[in-house]
Amino acid sequence: MKKFIQTIKNIYKIEELRKRIVYTFLLILVYRLGSFIVLPGIDPSVIAEFSASMSNRTDALSLLNMFSGGAFGNVSIFALGVMPYISASIVVQLLGVFVGKFRKMQAEESGRRKLNQITRLLTIVILCIQGPAYISNIMHQYPNAFLVSSKLYILAATVILLGGSMFVMWLGERITERGIGNGISLIIMIGIIARLPQAFMAEVLSKAGSTTGGILLLIVEFVILFFVFVAAIALVQAVRKVPVQYANRVIGNKQYGGVRQYIPLKVNASGVMPIIFAQAIMLFPIIFSRFDATRGFAAAMSNYTGLWYNLVFGFLVIVFTYFYTAVTFQPNMMAEDMKKNGGFIPGVKPGKKTMEYLDTIMTRIVLPGSIFLAIIAVLPAIATLCGVNNQFASFYGGTSLLILVGVVLDTLQQVESHLLMRHYDGLMKTGRLTGRSGM
Repeated sequence: MKKFIQTIKNIYKIEELRKRIVYTFLLILVYRLGSFIVLPGIDPSVIAEFSASMSNRTDALSLLNMFSGGAFGNVSIFALGVMPYISASIVVQLLGVFVGKFRKMQAEESGRRKLNQITRLLTIVILCIQGPAYISNIMHQYPNAFLVSSKLYILAATVILLGGSMFVMWLGERITERGIGNGISLIIMIGIIARLPQAFMAEVLSKAGSTTGGILLLIVEFVILFFVFVAAIALVQAVRKVPVQYANRVIGNKQYGGVRQYIPLKVNASGVMPIIFAQAIMLFPIIFSRFDATRGFAAAMSNYTGLWYNLVFGFLVIVFTYFYTAVTFQPNMMAEDMKKNGGFIPGVKPGKKTMEYLDTIMTRIVLPGSIFLAIIAVLPAIATLCGVNNQFASFYGGTSLLILVGVVLDTLQQVESHLLMRHYDGLMKTGRLTGRSGM
């Protein structure tokens, strides 16, 4: 505790770090306030039913509500949040893998600026599709909530939603530049944490009202949740270090190179993307509920806590982990860069052999990583079956857990770098805190 207090004092002493943290908190406060501003022309008292229904859902809409911190359910001006931007970023990233022109642009500074512009334009296109669909869906479910109902209102509401999402993107960029941590990731994390107090109180009240050892069960739940967080941190930070030796080079009177470095290959290089992709695929069986012959199949594949749903869901997470890793991990470029800089892996020939060696190692470490990720993906369903409240169970795994762990580690790493740069002790007693490479 004494060390923790001293660390807080050290953070306060560093003026730049102190300003960055305060700036970040202020922008996050603006975002949270905006999440409760309901779209003009909508009766907040009527739409409260829609907001309450979002808390008990387990489909893609609940995922959007979680990432927006409840703004989606509140029909707020920030209802669509940063998800359109994330979707556009994923599309551009995949284009950079499959399209040669985009791959070239990723390698150049001017090209990356163009890709950022393309991502923003694609975000606007996605918003123009999602905005009218979102308003029309709510109009269909709650027609009494709208004080004005016309096609012109849908257009006006779409413009407001578009402006709200672009403003949230701007907040994220400002946090990244002048605050602490990755702005977009922090906004998503704040949205997830915003649900925690309500979920926590609901779980405490349900266990406190139980007459069969509810308090003891609550303590056991917290202990299990602690170990789940420890396991998730281990998954996010786990790397396989590949040694790289650089040849000696003599330039003038100085000698360069001759040192051994390591390539850190992450066990979970794909982050939360496989779970998001798998959740999107699991929505398709709902289509078969319209036909009598396939209604049973649709019901089984839509049961969030059902055996078949979770088996297929876990399998899809494993498949998408391999797919996303294969798309983003490029051993040929790594081997080529090592060859250009005079580096080599001891015992492995440069060039094609190095590429095959890196590919083999990545294939091997992805297997345990994908299985572990699949287990984390289905943990919320297991927690629900064990009697945990549906809202609180979502923190036992899935995207909520991985995003929380990843963003917190990334932010703490930046804080620690500021402390170490000013010759203060870091956040850990031994070793350095390692974050993540991306969300």
